Amino acid sequence: MTETRTSLNPRTALERTAWPEVDPSFLDAISAHAEERTFADGDVVFEVGQPTYDFLYIEQGAVDVLDRADGRAVVSLEAGTFLGELGMLMGQGAFMAGIARGGLKARVVPRDVFTELVATVPAIGDVVIPAFIARRRLLVDWHEGGLIIAGSMQDRRTVRLLEFVERSGIPHRWCELADLPGSIDHPGDRPVAVVGDSRVLLAPTPRHLAVAIGFDLRADASDIFDVVVVGAGPAGLGAAVYATSEGLCTLVIEDTAIGGQAGTSSRIENYLGFPTGLSGAELARRGAAQAFKFGAKLTVPRRATSLVRGDDGLFHVVLDDERCVRTRSVVLATGLQYRRLPIDGLEDYEGQGVYYAATDLEARLCRDSEAVVVGGGNSAGQAAMFLSRYASRVHLVVRRDGLSETMSSYLSDRILPHERIELHTRSEVVDVGGSDGALQRVTLRDADGRTRTLHASALFIMIGAVASTDWVGDLVTRDPNGMVITGRDARADARPYETSEPGVFAVGDVRAGSVKRVASAVGEGSVVISAIHAHLTEAVAS
Repeated sequence: MTETRTSLNPRTALERTAWPEVDPSFLDAISAHAEERTFADGDVVFEVGQPTYDFLYIEQGAVDVLDRADGRAVVSLEAGTFLGELGMLMGQGAFMAGIARGGLKARVVPRDVFTELVATVPAIGDVVIPAFIARRRLLVDWHEGGLIIAGSMQDRRTVRLLEFVERSGIPHRWCELADLPGSIDHPGDRPVAVVGDSRVLLAPTPRHLAVAIGFDLRADASDIFDVVVVGAGPAGLGAAVYATSEGLCTLVIEDTAIGGQAGTSSRIENYLGFPTGLSGAELARRGAAQAFKFGAKLTVPRRATSLVRGDDGLFHVVLDDERCVRTRSVVLATGLQYRRLPIDGLEDYEGQGVYYAATDLEARLCRDSEAVVVGGGNSAGQAAMFLSRYASRVHLVVRRDGLSETMSSYLSDRILPHERIELHTRSEVVDVGGSDGALQRVTLRDADGRTRTLHASALFIMIGAVASTDWVGDLVTRDPNGMVITGRDARADARPYETSEPGVFAVGDVRAGSVKRVASAVGEGSVVISAIHAHLTEAVAS
């Protein structure tokens, strides 16, 4: 960045959304709960690492938002706009600093009061929510945000960190280790993450990074939730939005990133209300913002490892750090995971040429080279179309005679004539190879036994997904494929989407018999809340 952006000069539609002109109704609603405060030049309005900070509407002067790593002003918020971004609703700590300038005079609303107003006062929420989402998007696009990931793209640890922050929509910058500011001390041979206060994390896992930037679970052992949703894909986010909007204390647990498998889709074109399509990541960001608006809590990346009913009558969800979360009801929305191909040595290239998602990050890694996509479903088709904008050639490999049985026609009609996509029917991948840990070749075999070796640097595997439900043990009934059985198939008196265990529900792709579509997953996530209300009411009565 070579200049400081100011809220007075919005140049794009996204910037205009980020810094809107507010009307009198907004100011009246804010003023009813605000106190007037003044700040001297140089006063710290909020600091990096601060757990929470208050909402400010700036009447006079400005707030310079600084990246503490190098002291640069990322943006200057001028009179007539307000302070904050999506992290304020999420309960995420500040990752940059705000410094007063020009005799700052502001109307200040305590954060807890403000979040309640966002959920209950349309004059506030209708302005703030789009602005906060746009500001987070701008920080991501600008590669700002007080977080630096430094390391080689040939190091799978670096790629793993970038996958986490990009899929989670966390603002960040990436650079080679040699390009880090000289003031940052590091060993020089391992990836590092530099948090806004110049704290250096050596080769952190996504979990360690999440804790450092305020994504940690803020819940005491004494906390009892009304609903714990396991999985933050479309079904889980749908459940979280409707649960919190109806007053249920809700926690969402996600083991990878917000959006689940759908979050890796480069473009979804058949979702109602978006005629030009939108990415899975954008849909997930909007859904998460709605859930945060109503007060949902989220922890990521954390994995649920067991589910039992305790002696206290509550469900105990044990996480992979052995922390136990107690809740009155559970929604299983873990979705499905793509199968791995049974090829020797495949795992040696995972993260270094073998991928299970096709996002901007993976697309950049296969720019101007050949890529192979395995799978005949919509996800594979979307990936092939998206990657064709970057790769010199995309090979789409399917076991069937064609695409008509497994892929929506709007996708197959584009793929078949595409000059940079080659379709290989009745074929499979039988071998991979490379050097220095990087994929360089993929071998295909067709139904007649003929083989062909492609000089490809990327292999995207998007085939028959499996349910990861072993962690629920014997508490709920599953079919032979691990899918969770619900409704009358599970128990004669079960409510819709309820499992064999009263109070445990399953929605989305993990549910046996579900329709594997984003829209149906969102629908199930929303509808299940009425059944949960009935369960909770009955539990109180008994």
